Amino acid sequence: MSKLTKQDKIDIYNYWKKYGKTSTWLSKKYRINSGNIRYMLNLIDRHGINILDRSSSAYTIEFKEEAIRRVLINNEIAQHVSLDLALPSQGLIHNWIRKYKEDGYNVINHKKGKPSHEKQRPTNQRTSKTTKRPKTRELKAYCRKRICKKIKRLSFSKKKPKAKEIAQVVTELRHELHVTVTFILNTINSNPDLPHLSKSNYYYVLKQDDKDLKNQDIMKRIKEIFEEHKHRYGYRRITAQLHIEGVKINHKKVKRLMKKMHLFGIAIRRRRKYSSYQGTVGKIKPNLICRNFLAILPDRKWYSDITEFHLNGEKLYLSPIMDGCTHEIISYTLSRHPVLEQVMNMLELAYKDHPALNGLIFHTDQGWQYQHPAFQNWLKNHGIEQSMSRKGNSLDDGLMEGFFGILKREMFYGFEKTFKNLDELEEAIKEYIYYYNNKRIKSSIKNHTPIQYRNMVLNQMA
Repeated sequence: MSKLTKQDKIDIYNYWKKYGKTSTWLSKKYRINSGNIRYMLNLIDRHGINILDRSSSAYTIEFKEEAIRRVLINNEIAQHVSLDLALPSQGLIHNWIRKYKEDGYNVINHKKGKPSHEKQRPTNQRTSKTTKRPKTRELKAYCRKRICKKIKRLSFSKKKPKAKEIAQVVTELRHELHVTVTFILNTINSNPDLPHLSKSNYYYVLKQDDKDLKNQDIMKRIKEIFEEHKHRYGYRRITAQLHIEGVKINHKKVKRLMKKMHLFGIAIRRRRKYSSYQGTVGKIKPNLICRNFLAILPDRKWYSDITEFHLNGEKLYLSPIMDGCTHEIISYTLSRHPVLEQVMNMLELAYKDHPALNGLIFHTDQGWQYQHPAFQNWLKNHGIEQSMSRKGNSLDDGLMEGFFGILKREMFYGFEKTFKNLDELEEAIKEYIYYYNNKRIKSSIKNHTPIQYRNMVLNQMA
């Protein structure tokens, strides 16, 4: 928890208390272990926010003895004792127990600083070897109970635990309880309900090299790509980006490394779709696309729709045009109300940069704006054929619907609290559309960005 400032801790508590954010979400946001996050939240919740101003003072021997006795003798949960005593860290009491066992089951307040060489060197090697601290029957029983409990957790899953998993827990128990490997393995192997592990197999597993030691550079680059794209890239898109950079790597390996580094993409959330259908307003056009969305050349098939954003009781409407060849957002407009002027301005912006539109098919749903005579006359005057989805068939406009899903999943759902007002949301949408057109690669266009793919197609035509 030393990585966090006092203000960070207050912000974390407010996220949890006021906005209902989970410890997992906060752990990913602040890069702090979720267990430490939960402990801090419970500590502040029990003792108040002023507990953060408490200075770290030395604890008396009597205070430590009482805490250790409650955990080892009374079998109270260490975390509950830590919270009850308002300890700043849940690991503090475990450190006391470890030092308690190292010092012959006596509580000693150690002086800070490095001991002198004279104190480090034993006066008599023979006497130092013979003064081993005897473990009491009560503490041996505690160690066996702790070993069985921790090893038993491995058996909760349906799959039989691997030797590597058992060896890892054995090593953790060695450091925690300060007992020998033989003592731990004998305890395990004498219990028929626990998975067994021989001593030779334990040391064989320890000697195996970590197979990811040679992958440190690639793991670093994966994390850089993940952060650069604000957690929007999954393992497939990161694999594609690495291939563009000339790195030969399998997507399964990228997936495994991301899982090891706890790099998880943005979760999918679905919300109610905005519908502008109000019955028949003007002339309904036939469906010329029939879900054949893709085009061989740019400016042959365009798609449009309107989506709404809800923020703090207000609404914002986005009206974009997408090209069926490059998946590029040709133009877009943002408005506080779904009015005809928004759609007409969108058309003028598109025509400004793409004047050669003769023979273009413009596909939409049956929204009232697209049935309006002004909209239909504009298309007709520019040599554009109008196409409409069938009533109640959102999949007929699937390409545009897919873009809205990507947009909201990657920059809006779950991030609503980061926008103070609609002005900030507008800026974020503009930034995202630029990012989508110029930086975000898509597998459907050969792992290019939309702008890159447009330039590539136009160069091939030249």
